[in-house]
Parts: sequence; structure tokens; C-alpha cells
Amino acid sequence: MFSNTFSPTFSINLVQDFLSMWQFNFMRNAFIAGSIIALIAGIVGYFVVIRKLSFAAHALSHAGFTGAAGAVLFGINPLIGLLLFTSLGGITIGSLGKKMVNRDIQTGSVLAFMLGLAVLFISLYKGYATETYSILFGQILGISTSSVIISIIASIFVFLAIILIYRKLLFSSFDESVAEAKGINIYLLGIVFMIILAITTSIAVQIVGVLLIFALLVTPAAVATKLSNRPIFGIIISALISLSATIIGLFISFYIPYPVSFFIISIVFIEYVVVNIFKTIKN
Repeated sequence: MFSNTFSPTFSINLVQDFLSMWQFNFMRNAFIAGSIIALIAGIVGYFVVIRKLSFAAHALSHAGFTGAAGAVLFGINPLIGLLLFTSLGGITIGSLGKKMVNRDIQTGSVLAFMLGLAVLFISLYKGYATETYSILFGQILGISTSSVIISIIASIFVFLAIILIYRKLLFSSFDESVAEAKGINIYLLGIVFMIILAITTSIAVQIVGVLLIFALLVTPAAVATKLSNRPIFGIIISALISLSATIIGLFISFYIPYPVSFFIISIVFIEYVVVNIFKTIKN
């Protein structure tokens, strides 16, 4: 990451430390993209938890890996492949089942097919697919300016979409039967949310990777649901946990040469354990 003549050193002056990081283009890109993606992941992750779609998020992250492998094979930006295949996977999962429950079979089938395609794409590629494999564990410190722009556009789209369907999505998340009786098209709403989840997943894997996606899409929201029963507060808490873990993880990784995803996951996991212990003692 750094030349042999430069080794970043930590000081007590956090402002000066941050300014030192900010002079590097790759750190600016990481902070900008990481902050925006973390906020969106925290917001969408709250609905993932209350709608019990953790397995679907996991499956879509693997669909993203398949898309990245296909993009490398055809010589295009891996992020484009991520967005395309997670979206197709989300639409497929959403289309195969009307209800949120009992979707494990559909999700598992899509996951297996996507992984099969990934094997095919990798076997067809004759070079060393560094960009594809980096998707497995995240590549936020290597994110390009073009990927930052795509992530920002995708995040704005997701945020606006959540605002538009917020009431219906929240209502159906807690009671699908009553929501359907009230005239809400839960089948269409489910597909729309799966597309939102797919886009969020595709940009979030840049931070923590396919194998560790739960760190941003599930764990912060799981903590938030234990701290507040009110949805709006739960969403805010989830977003703040995701954002703070990402920023702190980036900050630490600048001075300690270990993967950013490790620090982010460690932070949110410790918070999850602490909250669970506190709730257990309190009860």
C-alpha cells in the first residue's frame, strides 16, 4: 500500500491523523464510498432483519460474485457485473414466492445456480482474476473513482426507493396478511424490495466482501432491533452503527496493515455481543 520510505504513524491528534489519511486518493475514495454505502446498508439491513431475509442477502452476495466473475471474463467493470447479477437474482427470488416466509427453497436454488455460473466463468477466464477474488473479502481501499460514482448513484436510487415505499414496506414487514387485506400488493412490493436489497448488496460487498456481507447488512440491524422497538429509531441506530464501524475500521487499517473488513466485522460483532449480554443481564 505504501512505499518503503513512508510508514504512517498514529498520534493523539485525531484531526491531524484524519487529514494525513485524506491526502491519499485511495483513502478519500474509501471514506466517501464507505460512508455512503454503510449508511444505505444500515437502512436496508433493518428491513432485511425484520423481514427475515438474511439468507436472501447471503445468496445475493454470491450472485454478485458470479456477476463480477462474468464481468472480468468479458472485460468490463466488475461492479457492473455485481449490479446486474444481484438484480437478476433478486428479481428471480422475489418472483418465485409471494410470501416472505418459505422462500428458503427458492433462495437456495438461485444460490446454487449462481455459484455454478461463477465456476463456469472462472474456468473460462485464462488470466488471474484478482478483481474477482478480491470481491470475496472486500476491496474498499482499492475502489476506483468510477466505482465511487456508481456507488453514490446506486445509493441515492436505493434511498429514494425506500422513502417511496417506506410505509407499505414497514406495514407488510410486520404483518403480510393484514397488509394484503388492506390492498397492498405484497407480491410486487416483495420484488421491488428484493431489487433494492440486490443493489445494496452489490455495493456493500466492496467494503466487506461476499463472504462477510452480514457485517453490514444484518449485524448492525440486529443490534438496533434490540435497542429500540420503534422502527424509525431502529433504522437510525442501524445506519449509525454501520457507518461508525466502517469509518473506525478504515481509520485503524491505515495505521495497522490488516484487512479493513476484519476491523469492521470485529467492531459490529463486539457491539452485538455487548448488547446481548446487557439485555440478558437486564432481563
